[in-house]
Amino acid sequence: MHSATHDTIAAVWRMESAKVVAVVARMVRDIGVAEELAQDALVSALEHWPTDGIPDKPAAWLMTTARNRALDHLRREKKNQQNIEAIGHDLEAQEALIVPDFVDALDAARQDEIGDDLLRLVFTACHPVLSADARVALTLKLLGGLTTHEIARAYLVPEPTIAQRIVRAKRTLAEAKVPYEVPRGAQLQQRLGSVLEAVYLIFNEGYSATAGEDWMRPALVDDALRLGRILAELARNEAEVHGLVALMEIQASRMKARTDAEGRVVLLAEQDRGRWDHLLVRRGLAALDRAAALAQPRGPYLLQAEIAACHARALSFEATDWSRIAALYGELADVMPSPVVQLNRAVAVGMAEGPAAGLALIDRLQGGKSLQNYQWLPSVRGDLLAKLGRHEEARAEFIRAAAMAGNAREKELLLKRAEERNS
Repeated sequence: MHSATHDTIAAVWRMESAKVVAVVARMVRDIGVAEELAQDALVSALEHWPTDGIPDKPAAWLMTTARNRALDHLRREKKNQQNIEAIGHDLEAQEALIVPDFVDALDAARQDEIGDDLLRLVFTACHPVLSADARVALTLKLLGGLTTHEIARAYLVPEPTIAQRIVRAKRTLAEAKVPYEVPRGAQLQQRLGSVLEAVYLIFNEGYSATAGEDWMRPALVDDALRLGRILAELARNEAEVHGLVALMEIQASRMKARTDAEGRVVLLAEQDRGRWDHLLVRRGLAALDRAAALAQPRGPYLLQAEIAACHARALSFEATDWSRIAALYGELADVMPSPVVQLNRAVAVGMAEGPAAGLALIDRLQGGKSLQNYQWLPSVRGDLLAKLGRHEEARAEFIRAAAMAGNAREKELLLKRAEERNS
């Protein structure tokens, strides 16, 4: 029973930790302290829920407990005469101390011009006082609820490197006394790029989880979509913001079709397009139109949205305009050079010009350090080899890919594809 309770706690924490940290950070004005107080609430849940039972509203329980920890922290700070001047001038902190009801406190937070603690959190985590890598790592940790291991896999770098970035980032923000706010004007523009990158990585972790039993984590996708939509209202004249929203909306539209009734992976070629969420498709295409209307140079998110739109507009996998997709990936490679982009371009070329053409491009990527632990390189190579009738080689590639996969469903899919090469 305790095991099931612990699983529930882990699931609730995964979904709610970002919101808890964001609300507490608004109160204490220190991201590092906020994360510690949120962790205290998690520890309290681990202590009480196995014996007392899971509360009717577990997310609210976590939030209330963390908020109470924050109130205690503020009272101690005031009593000890530490940071008393900052607290005295901090209207929100003063209000938090005198508003006893949790719902009223949340309502007060929503009355400012942005009205979103998560948005403040992501912009604070993406402050220019941090390096670009540190900004994204911290945002993924705080808003995505990702572990350092998962972030390391997403970035294809060693786990200790990510851990050091996160610790240093929180220390730097505290020492620099970075304000907990959404910037305006030139400062908004300065920090927008890394915010978009962080939001998209959160979306990607939800869309294709790097670890765990489930291939997707819909809560992360929902958070990323919500953040993206708010950003689109905040920066209406930025084509890349609308491009990111378009990309996420269209990608998210496929989620129900990406797994079968048993939770097994269903690849794009085999998906029932009738199960796609056509409301999300329409929203994505509308965001794409808004981006195009701004007549700005196409950046990486807008180009990826154009690629996603090619899939969305195709009535079937076979009817997809692979030549256009290959051309768009070529343009994307110029704007955002990346071995992953080149890998995706090879897939499109393989569809447009035949598997031999795709395999020739894949083989150029073999041996590159950045993709040596990336499971989709041998997976794509295995698929192309299978289409060429080279089944033993294909089987070896699928087995190699499965060994690299950190997600249970991905591993299951890759091993199944390897087994199919025996038949």
